[in-house]
Amino acid sequence: MQRTINGATLRKMFIGGVALLDQNKKLVDALNVFPVPDGDTGTNMFLTLKSAVTEVNNCIGNEIPDLCEAFSKGALRGARGNSGVITSQIVKGLCVTLASSKEINTKSFAKAIQEGCRIAYKAVTVPKEGTILTVIRVMSESAVEIAKKTNDIEEFLKQVIDKGEEILQQTPEMLPVLKKAGVVDAGGRGIIVVFTGFYRALTGEDFDFVFADSKPVQTADDVIADISNLSDIEFGYCTEYMIINMNKKTTEADIDKLREKLMQIGDSVLCLGDLNLVKVHVHTNTPNIALGYALELGELYNLKIENMREQNRQLKQKAQSQQTVELKEHGMVSVAPGKGIADLMRDLTVDSIIEGGQTMNPSANDIAQAADKVPAKNVFVFPNNKNIILASEQAKDLTTKNLIVIPTKSVPEGVSAALAFNPEASVEENTQNMTDSITAVKSASVTYAVRATHVDGFDLSVGEIIGLDDKAILAKGTQIGDTTKDLVSKLINDSISSVTLFYGEDVKPVEAELLAQELQTKYPSTEVTVIYGGQPVYYYILSLE
Repeated sequence: MQRTINGATLRKMFIGGVALLDQNKKLVDALNVFPVPDGDTGTNMFLTLKSAVTEVNNCIGNEIPDLCEAFSKGALRGARGNSGVITSQIVKGLCVTLASSKEINTKSFAKAIQEGCRIAYKAVTVPKEGTILTVIRVMSESAVEIAKKTNDIEEFLKQVIDKGEEILQQTPEMLPVLKKAGVVDAGGRGIIVVFTGFYRALTGEDFDFVFADSKPVQTADDVIADISNLSDIEFGYCTEYMIINMNKKTTEADIDKLREKLMQIGDSVLCLGDLNLVKVHVHTNTPNIALGYALELGELYNLKIENMREQNRQLKQKAQSQQTVELKEHGMVSVAPGKGIADLMRDLTVDSIIEGGQTMNPSANDIAQAADKVPAKNVFVFPNNKNIILASEQAKDLTTKNLIVIPTKSVPEGVSAALAFNPEASVEENTQNMTDSITAVKSASVTYAVRATHVDGFDLSVGEIIGLDDKAILAKGTQIGDTTKDLVSKLINDSISSVTLFYGEDVKPVEAELLAQELQTKYPSTEVTVIYGGQPVYYYILSLE
């Protein structure tokens, strides 16, 4: 049981929170439908906290006050967009409290979350429930109660995150726009990701973890209906800047007056900071006046003005163009371990290619995203590796498409399945034909041994060339070509009419052509073909039919 957190652990937690957000920022972006569907919440939160970690990395020691000051200052300097600014304020409250704690235990951590919540709410002129603010508020309230019951910091943080997740799942009931899109609040998911990163760093768990939120279910009609009335945007210019090098006469009261002035000329006002740095965000029709107010306090820095009405028009145009795209009945997605194999799959009318294979397996999310891009109702997936089949099955829960996984265990099987595809046939007929086709092809490969061992009756040395099918090692040697010929001799029989050699990135074309000629001479009744595969690790992938 861990009761306290020292400086070294706190540093790891800060870095871990940002690392997990980096891995999940695209997911958070995809949830972004409020206040406008601009898809940048995860990116803004990540860039905000990336700046914070950069400051932490500049700290030589692990003194808690120094780490907290660096993390807080970096977050404010890097804050982007509303979500980033609110996140920076949560961080500010968290760090101010932790920095002043004699030791970080469950009670002090609970107070820190509470202070982060208080400052975040204070930063927003008109707080809206169902957002990141709601999530951090419930987490802070729960943290105080949980801290009374346990002094185990790991258990404490886990329970706080669980409470945050519970309220996050309720955000669609608080905001109709979320419920319509079928998603939880993006900022709320983002803050849960960050705290989960804190927890994983604390417990020593890895960061290979992707949250599986439901995808937006809006149609193009929904989006167009939401954005068709441009007059709904009362204030057209999103204006952001920092104020630095304050004038000598500038006071803290002037910062408060600036906030009040900005509220009179716009909305979504955030005005945060102190006499060292002030961060401003406002939606207004008169950005020139907003800038003039700032110049009364000090110098402008990191100025950004965006025309939200034009962004809205572009979004509408994009949605309308998407609406005109008719979905075909069937599409195909294939994993390809090399450029040559990818090109071949495209030639076979495969719609989307996922780079990957042995030693670089794509995730379920990668597969789902590839399927989402295919303009078809039904999408057939060829994993082409036994280690990717399960991830392909899991991808079914991450996409709105009807995903059909054809359990191809090798590139030759994937090629055979793609050749069996009939765009006029039904899902059931194509599934049957593809599945039958992969049983008619033999797959084999040539690579090298990575360790000395005895297996399948062979004594292997490191670096020795080996030939294997999907069941066992069948050949070994010191030369790639000789081992490949030996492998073919073990697999070929009278029923084999063709042999295809996909040569990898470490094989020269002239070597592959020469090998193919030798095999053709040895087996004159069998058609031998050589194709550039470009795959790593494997010198040759063989297809025998």
